[in-house]
Amino acid sequence: MRRSAFPRLGLLLGLLFLWLPVLLLAGYAFSDARIPFQWGGFSWRWFVALAGNERMLAAAWLSLRVAAGAATLAVALGACIGWVLARQGPFRGRPLFGALAGAPLVLPDVVIGLSLLLFFVLLEGATGWPAERGATTILLAHATIGGAYAAVLVQARLATMERDLEEAARDLGAGPATSFATITLPLLAPSLVAGWLLAFTLSLDDVVVASFVSGPAGTTLPMVVFSMLRLGLTPEINALAVVILLVALATAGGALLLLRGVIGRR
Repeated sequence: MRRSAFPRLGLLLGLLFLWLPVLLLAGYAFSDARIPFQWGGFSWRWFVALAGNERMLAAAWLSLRVAAGAATLAVALGACIGWVLARQGPFRGRPLFGALAGAPLVLPDVVIGLSLLLFFVLLEGATGWPAERGATTILLAHATIGGAYAAVLVQARLATMERDLEEAARDLGAGPATSFATITLPLLAPSLVAGWLLAFTLSLDDVVVASFVSGPAGTTLPMVVFSMLRLGLTPEINALAVVILLVALATAGGALLLLRGVIGRR
């Protein structure tokens, strides 16, 4: 009994370390005081103010659209990279290909942002596109980073996946497309969903890379919040944090239900 208390205590302390600052931030969102971290009585005041802040709402909507598009593109890109690394076997240039595919995992965000900025500038000079940097360039940059994470998840799943079911399906007359759609894809679904959520979170949280590749036409929510640090934060940031937390919990809950449905059907 005494031994089992230490892991539980460690788990409790770990959860408090992770969640106590978040819960404090959420609690102060309901304070009536104008100072972000001072309690002045319960109030919905800052949620009402947030609902009327058009600049912040526009940035939040842009961030959600960019994150969803970047996550979707990252999963498609990462699935292809992971499939090549896990299923194509040895080929000339494979180590170089794997190193380049995983480079965004280890390179600093400043280096990635600067290199992508130079790439977009050279591309504009050669082809005329992009005419201006904004949501599209941010989406492509975030998809590049998220694709590396999705590739790792897909490659790991394929490396541990038994191929008996796929081979049995082909022995029974299923073509490659049918075998992939009915056997391989459902087995890959958990890693694809996890890759999408990870890429979505990375995109929604990024401020360094987006600052390099964005322009006046694209200002994401993290960039707006970061710019507010120079003038001082307002309690609207606390209210915004509560909204983001609820969206994140709803997204994670939806993904969990989706995975349970997939596992249940299997």
